[in-house]
Amino acid sequence: MNIKNSILLRVRVAFIFVFLFGLVIIYKIVDIQVVQGDKWISMAERIGLQYRTVKATRGNILSDNGSLLATSLPFYRVAFDPSRASENHYKAGIDSLCLLLSQKYKDKSAKEYKRRINDARLSGKKYLILNRKLINFQQKKEMSSWPVFREGRIKGGVIFEKSEKRFLPFTYLANRTIGYINMNGQGAGLEYSFNHALAGRDGKALYQKVAGGNWKPVFDGSEVRPVDGYDLETTIDVNLQDVTEAALLRALEKHNADYGSVVVMEVKTGEIKAISNLSKYSNGKYGERYNYAVGGHGLREPGSTFKLVTMIALFEESNIQLSDTIATGNGRLKIYDNEVKDHHEGGFGTITVRQAFELSSNVAMAKLADKYFGLKPEKFYKYIEDLGLTRPLGFQMQGEGIPKIKKPEDWSGITLPWMAHGYGLEVTPLQTLVLYNGVANDGVMIKPVIVKKLYNADKELRSFNSDVLTKKMCSEPTLEKLKEILIGAVENGTAKNIYTPNYKIAGKTGTAVTFKNGKYIDEYYTSFVGYFPADDPMYSCIVVIENPRGIYKYGSNVAAPVFREISDKIYVRNIKMHKSLEDDIIPEKGIFPVIRSGNVNDLKLICNDMGISNHALSDEEWVKSKINNNSIDWRPNKAFSNLMPDVMGMTLRDAVFLLENRGIEIQYIGIGRVIKQSLAPGKSLIKHASVTLKLG
Repeated sequence: MNIKNSILLRVRVAFIFVFLFGLVIIYKIVDIQVVQGDKWISMAERIGLQYRTVKATRGNILSDNGSLLATSLPFYRVAFDPSRASENHYKAGIDSLCLLLSQKYKDKSAKEYKRRINDARLSGKKYLILNRKLINFQQKKEMSSWPVFREGRIKGGVIFEKSEKRFLPFTYLANRTIGYINMNGQGAGLEYSFNHALAGRDGKALYQKVAGGNWKPVFDGSEVRPVDGYDLETTIDVNLQDVTEAALLRALEKHNADYGSVVVMEVKTGEIKAISNLSKYSNGKYGERYNYAVGGHGLREPGSTFKLVTMIALFEESNIQLSDTIATGNGRLKIYDNEVKDHHEGGFGTITVRQAFELSSNVAMAKLADKYFGLKPEKFYKYIEDLGLTRPLGFQMQGEGIPKIKKPEDWSGITLPWMAHGYGLEVTPLQTLVLYNGVANDGVMIKPVIVKKLYNADKELRSFNSDVLTKKMCSEPTLEKLKEILIGAVENGTAKNIYTPNYKIAGKTGTAVTFKNGKYIDEYYTSFVGYFPADDPMYSCIVVIENPRGIYKYGSNVAAPVFREISDKIYVRNIKMHKSLEDDIIPEKGIFPVIRSGNVNDLKLICNDMGISNHALSDEEWVKSKINNNSIDWRPNKAFSNLMPDVMGMTLRDAVFLLENRGIEIQYIGIGRVIKQSLAPGKSLIKHASVTLKLG
């Protein structure tokens, strides 16, 4: 029993000892980490040890088809621990290594490199920067195979210190939209707006400070590896972006303007396919500096493009019809001490409501707004508010401009009539585009998107779709009227200079006098906004150009031609917009083969060989066939250089020869002769036009 008690006592004593010892250890840990923490950190710094950040690889920014818009490329600085290599490896490879270093960097002779490395090895130096010049990944791969270096970091001592640089494969293309992020975390564009996703998560690693103030990594197994950033897939079409930037730049240079902006958007999806913002620098060159389309720098009085809002309010609030008339007199309307003026010298006289919009009469808009909303201005404001123009869109990019539209309680006696034709308020070009895109989209207003997806390697993490801002911007009868007058503004009104018979354009010009330092000055803000093809809208687009100098000052002859150039290029590229107007060839019954058209000499040779009577009725090289009793007449098939030729019935060889000589791009399906062509004969040709031929 005594023995048992003795054992229990010893166990208890041992337990108490272990417990107390554990408390001492915990106390020491707390004392070292908390009480003496600063002391040990300071000591670590004195001996040159420090945990430092290891940057994560930043994610890529991609176009809609996966082309790289921005990426991070790895570069490396080459350092060396000369103590690592074994004596045999060192002696066998040092001469060759130094020769290769000398040839690579061209800054020192092979002897100088050898002397530096030998001195460092003899003195026990464990870190030597061989050259501060950065090398790329391929050069790193090459150098990794050099003598001594090929043994790797542990046995060879080579240290490749990684550093990354942001690279834009398309250089200045969409440069401001891609944006940047600086060392302080400030920036602009997609790089800044999606920095959290792109940046990834930095790691940590232990470094030791060595002679010369450099930091050498200490690979002790405590490293926290960085997590790479996510990739962004944007909606940008690089080809359309290139077309857009080129068209805008030409217009800015032609008119010596201060700045310009263009946005091209898909009607149904809200995807921005191109966005360009160019402004003039002090040296006279143009480049991307501010995002005028989206940001606060782009807030302006829109001018006549805002008349669409006035028309919506009028149609919704009254029974006014497009055929109703209004007297605009000599184009001048006095309101208190201010005067509303029409751009047309002498005024328009008495015109219809349709003409008031198509011809862009300021006087008509002011009078109509005053007539129907003069006693209830809050109703007019409510229509503006319901269209979402009083608040930001909530766009994906940071820095969106906030609309400046006063509430009715702050209005004066001239606010309503001036607002009716686009003055006394400020909105961004993107907000105006969303409004017009709503008409094209059958009354559904949607939020634009510029980033579609987030990726981690090949794994999709998140997708972004357009949100519906307004399910129905107006009633169906009003929507039909809006579509009519927007087409009319191009076919009969201020934008008739950009009319084309190939496809329908709907839109509105805008010209606003610029307000600076509390007064209106002799500078203009020109714009055109619309969509196409108007009978089946696929794209909407806005063009704004600030302060054009020279003889052209209005939206019709400054901004609208840029829209037309862009829409033409899209039309040429998009075969879906082309309509086949020709029926299939129906062979005439009889003994004759299907000979419709082609080169007269070839056709005559075929017919003569087959014993078919044929007669040329002119000296034309290209002809059409016409059966005349038991013979064939060859009639001229005139192919003017600016018109689409008739290639129906031709062999593919003849059709290709004729079309390619006119710079027309060709696609074809089937075999045999041409039985359909997507561009009808006689249509005006656009530069780089494309046609699809069906053979049979």
